[in-house]
Amino acid sequence: MLPDPFDLIRDAAESAERLGRRVIGQPRLRLAVTGLTRAGKTVFLTALLANLLAAGRGRRTLPALDQAAGGRLRAVRPEPAGIEGLPRFDLDAHLAALAADPPAWPARTGDLSTLAVTLELERGGLFAGLLGQRTLTLELLDYPGEWLLDLPMLEQDYAPWSVAALARLRRGAADPEVAPFLAFLEGLPTQAPEEEGLVRRGHALYRNALLACRDRLGFRFLQPGRVLNPGPRGEMPLLWFFPLPPGIGGPLPALLARRHAAYRTAQRDEFFTPFFRRFDRQAVLVDVLGALHAGPAAFADIAEAIGAIAAALRQGGGWLDRVLGTGPSRVAFVATKADHVPSRQRDALAALLGHLVAGPEARAGAAGVATSIHTLASIRCTEDAVATLEGRPVAAVRGVLPGGKPAKVYPGEIPLRPPEPEFWTHGFFEMPEFQPPRLDPHGAAGIPHLGLDTLLAALIGDLL
Repeated sequence: MLPDPFDLIRDAAESAERLGRRVIGQPRLRLAVTGLTRAGKTVFLTALLANLLAAGRGRRTLPALDQAAGGRLRAVRPEPAGIEGLPRFDLDAHLAALAADPPAWPARTGDLSTLAVTLELERGGLFAGLLGQRTLTLELLDYPGEWLLDLPMLEQDYAPWSVAALARLRRGAADPEVAPFLAFLEGLPTQAPEEEGLVRRGHALYRNALLACRDRLGFRFLQPGRVLNPGPRGEMPLLWFFPLPPGIGGPLPALLARRHAAYRTAQRDEFFTPFFRRFDRQAVLVDVLGALHAGPAAFADIAEAIGAIAAALRQGGGWLDRVLGTGPSRVAFVATKADHVPSRQRDALAALLGHLVAGPEARAGAAGVATSIHTLASIRCTEDAVATLEGRPVAAVRGVLPGGKPAKVYPGEIPLRPPEPEFWTHGFFEMPEFQPPRLDPHGAAGIPHLGLDTLLAALIGDLL
């Protein structure tokens, strides 16, 4: 689909403004924090903002970022609320959850939210005293992870989307909530009528199947995202569609195809165009450890999802974006919850994610987008330990489980590349949920983390 002329004009105007701001030493950078469901986007943004604000008060919370800035970071302040039409990211509420007794993880994202902070830096060079301080304004976006996987749908018509969606769904065919939808499809007549009751029943069964795949099977490549998380507007008729197998005729496929097309248009116009195309950098968070724990079907699903995400980013980084200065110039793929494995295994975690990103369908660098691989714990809640397994010492982690019980956990070994079938016969990778450390409700001292400073230096260090 050709870009809207008004979008091109707006992009050109915004590119000129960004260029002007960079010339006078006041650049504005838009960072999209994207990721698969439950990868920890809200926790990541909470830790990022708290540690930036603490660094602006002189705390050494982000040493790699401070090094990238040449030690010239002098202050960080939140931008006051303006007239934007999005909810403001509620940093105070998330910090309050972490400061509760017992501490709790921040609530999952249910809608778009945004927040901007301004970094003040001393200028270098001969004229530093004359020109005053430099600034970098960092705009951040948080949104439900379910919506990210709608990006690959934008270029898919209904029939090929149905084939792909059903192929993924059949990986979970044994689940008691997935099987009824597949049975419903098998029971459809070859000439299916356009009956609203039939459509609503199929949609409800499909939604139940998607929820089961997400919540019980650990799948992440689930579409459409607004069926799982419709946002503040709730249920709408354009959501009432589901995939059909080949061979079903009659009026029903045409109705579902119209709704599928309307949904794609809405997502493109209301989400992708106004937000994604206008971001300069992107962080894609992935819970690789959770996929290893969930088993081979979930791991295959997450691998396919990463490939689809990279392909969608590639489409947003073409020649037009480069000419107008829109679209991301740097993308970081990030394996989260890295504190759930001991330090010696984090290189293997990075290598595994790197293999997934470099797969045949996931070559994001092909569009000229600089891509990096990272491991991260937004909030560190464990420390390295040694456990005994079958009479021999093994590297483990020690943390506090929900309810306040201390525990020492040997998670298992992380493969350096996508695992072979025999990996799944061992009966572990173990992935417990740890309780976060109790923090200062104001975040004045920052938040303990692993790798957050290195990630930020890779994403924004060139502008400091």
